[in-house]
Amino acid sequence: MLNIKETIIVEGKFDKERVKRVCSAPIICTDGFELFRSKRMTETIRKLAETTGIIVLTDSDRAGFKIRNHIKNCVGDSGTVKHAYIPSLKGKEKRKDKPGKEGLLGVEGMDDEVIRRAIEKAAATEISEPIKTLTKSEMYRDGVSGRDGSFELRQKILARMKLPLRLSPNAMAELINKAGLYDEYKNALAAEDDKNG
Repeated sequence: MLNIKETIIVEGKFDKERVKRVCSAPIICTDGFELFRSKRMTETIRKLAETTGIIVLTDSDRAGFKIRNHIKNCVGDSGTVKHAYIPSLKGKEKRKDKPGKEGLLGVEGMDDEVIRRAIEKAAATEISEPIKTLTKSEMYRDGVSGRDGSFELRQKILARMKLPLRLSPNAMAELINKAGLYDEYKNALAAEDDKNG
């Protein structure tokens, strides 16, 4: 079981139950879009970001990213906000009759190991050796940003890395750099080049 000092923010109670299986951190729910109406919840999250730091773990659909961005904007520079990402996988949760609007599995539908790795990547902050960082100019040279076909290539790379397909170039670079995934990015890029080359 992971011991994380940060508070983990999830969307709902089923997500919370899933995360509790792999992590002993404090976990709070936004109750989906209730976060947008609740000043108290916003203040709680801001306070936790200042004290324990927070890890945001939402679904990889549009709603999850909307909640994620709202939290990031609410906290601003006043605290520590880290992001844990699950991959964009088609499917539905066992308790539901049909898939969600976008047909993607949410946090509650992920395997324990996927959630554990996502949280570990987000929580990892102390790295003894200098890490390689992905720059915007490198992303442009690699063809994953700012060029014809960049969107499609970026989605292929994100899929190979088992990251959400919805990540923007800036969010992709931020995640790769904060989680120390530069080599994994380069390997995914090389594998895609080999496939097409």
